[in-house]
Amino acid sequence: MSGKPLRKTLPWQKEGLSRVERIIAFLEDLPVTQGTLAGTKLKLRPWQVDFIRAVYATDPETGHRPVRTAVLSLARKNGKTVLTAGLALCHLLGPEAEERGEIFACANDKNQAKKAWGECKAILEAHPELLERVNIIRFNAEIEVLEGKGKGSIFKALSADADTKLGLSPSFCIMDELGYARDAHLYDAMNTAMGARSEPLLMAISTQARDDNQVFSRLIDYGVKIREGEAEPDPHFHLTLFTAPVDADPWHPDTWATANPALGDFRSLEDVRRQAAQAQRSPTLEMSFRNLILNQRIDANVRFIARAEWDANNKGEIDPDELVGRECWAGLDLSAKRDLTAWVLVFPNGDGTFEVLPRFFLPDFDIAGKSDNDRVPYDVWSRDEKARLTLLAGKAIDPRLVAEWIAEDAARFNIKGVAYDRWRIDDLRRELEALSVELPLIEHGQGFKEMGKAVDTLELLVAEARLNHENNAILKMCASNAVCTSDAAGNRKLDKAKASGRIDGLVALAMALSIAERKKEEAWPACLAEFLD
Repeated sequence: MSGKPLRKTLPWQKEGLSRVERIIAFLEDLPVTQGTLAGTKLKLRPWQVDFIRAVYATDPETGHRPVRTAVLSLARKNGKTVLTAGLALCHLLGPEAEERGEIFACANDKNQAKKAWGECKAILEAHPELLERVNIIRFNAEIEVLEGKGKGSIFKALSADADTKLGLSPSFCIMDELGYARDAHLYDAMNTAMGARSEPLLMAISTQARDDNQVFSRLIDYGVKIREGEAEPDPHFHLTLFTAPVDADPWHPDTWATANPALGDFRSLEDVRRQAAQAQRSPTLEMSFRNLILNQRIDANVRFIARAEWDANNKGEIDPDELVGRECWAGLDLSAKRDLTAWVLVFPNGDGTFEVLPRFFLPDFDIAGKSDNDRVPYDVWSRDEKARLTLLAGKAIDPRLVAEWIAEDAARFNIKGVAYDRWRIDDLRRELEALSVELPLIEHGQGFKEMGKAVDTLELLVAEARLNHENNAILKMCASNAVCTSDAAGNRKLDKAKASGRIDGLVALAMALSIAERKKEEAWPACLAEFLD
């Protein structure tokens, strides 16, 4: 290519093209640098064009692009790297470029960040007209635009473990494999740094994360709520999601195609078929196949409660005021001084179902640090009334403050019993006595004997969709983290030591349901005797 004269007019510079058409023309002039199509020019597929049209569409009244956050989720090996590199170059020195722009390809580690930079470098080195306008700084892994549109702009790969992200002013940012980010720090840093630009764009492209609380999962859930009418329309946000339905046959090629738009094209059908055959013989490989190939949000670990079963117990919002005076049972899981304390009330409905009203407590000291350590957004949940998380002043849980909340609930609801673990109960009992609160406290052991019955009760009620937990975020986290261990007799208990995170809320729920069902069973002989009389 180096012997050919440079073109004076490039495809995206032709008159009469719309904004989207210029972007497409730019991308389709870029060379493919690796794989079986190396040496040819990029040819966008219809699904890629649809995504670009949705993201870069302009408001006819203002002429500006409304979308500021774009999310694309699809399975592995569907051409993500080439697309992201092409869009980064489009904003660096193509039709979307602006003077002194800052373009970042953000990744979870240095090696992944270098891969994104290396792809952009390879494309430029195979495109003479673009190459002559840039300075490739290999030592710093940067690309600088020297002349033409985008003069003074710079492209840089940035990893989550970079020393600093302060002072940045991104005009365009690609978040690569955000679904596998350890935390939301890099996303938050880039998202909040874009305010100085007139039309900034943050684009997150990744396979789905494996849990609901990961930052990429929260972005997808937001987009799905908008799409399904459960949230207000947001012109600044766009989601394109390719995922296989959880209830679809995972071994059928039609299911594979729903998460792999490039299947049978540049995504090898034979390779997916091979991985499916292996996954059918191994539960662990099946979970990995579902996540990476079917782009389903499925943990590689076997859950105590299946996600679909737990979700089926979301029957709608609960108004605590409508429960005032109702009979209920409680479970209390007191924490160490700095950990999560759970207080869960269950209200029988008379038809074998229960309303579940949880409340959680954490010290407010270093709540951001606790969020990082547990990899969940406690700081966000503390501002969300539906999460029912109360931050207590200080560095440690003050039993007096917990007792005050329990006393308030005791005044509102007809609490028939409180199941508790012996851990720190004496401190709480003393505080309740100081408040003149009398509650029927019922000791509930945490060993296999008592927790075995509680686990069985919880599992049955969840399986039969007889709970309404209103999709409480913290209770859902606890359910997703839960792991059971068994003794020689087959009795099970929720094991905090082996859980993948906090399970305090689920333990409290299991205890509350257990004593509620136990008291119902104890009432039967009396009822039967009365009937016989």
